[in-house]
Amino acid sequence: MLNIGDKAPQFELLNQDGVKIALKDFIGKKVILYFYPKDNTPGCTTQACDFSLNYEKFSDKNAVIIGISPDSVASHENFIARFNLKHILLSDSQKEVAKAYGVWGIKKNYGKEYEGLIRSTFVIDETGKIAEIYTNVRVKGHVLSVLESL
Repeated sequence: MLNIGDKAPQFELLNQDGVKIALKDFIGKKVILYFYPKDNTPGCTTQACDFSLNYEKFSDKNAVIIGISPDSVASHENFIARFNLKHILLSDSQKEVAKAYGVWGIKKNYGKEYEGLIRSTFVIDETGKIAEIYTNVRVKGHVLSVLESL
C-alpha cells in the first residue's frame, strides 16, 4: 500500500507511439499519474477528455499528465486520435505498474467480484515522491479537484 510521502514506484512503459517513457524522465516536474480501466469507454473517455481540456492549466503548474491502462499501444494511438487528447497514454498490458501502485485488485460490479483496474490518480512531486492519492475515483469533477490540489 502506497502512502503520501513514499517514493513513487519507478516504471518504463511504451506510449501511444511505441516510445519508451520512464517516470524518471519527469524529475523536476509534477506528474499527474492516472490509472483507468479501458480506452473508448464512457467514464474513461470523459476522464481523458477532462484531463486534455485542462492540459494547459496543468502545464502552467509545471505538471505533466500521464494516463495508464492495460490497453495496447495501438488502442492508445486510436483513442488519442479519436478524441484529440493532448497528454501521454502508456500501455501496461502486463499490469505490472498497476500492481506496483496497488491499483489492480478485486472489484465489485452488480454483485459480481472480479479482478480489474481500480480507477486511481497519484500526484507525484518534482522529487519523485507521492504528494496526493485518489482511489476509487468518480470521474465527475475529479480533474478539477486534482488541479486545485496543485
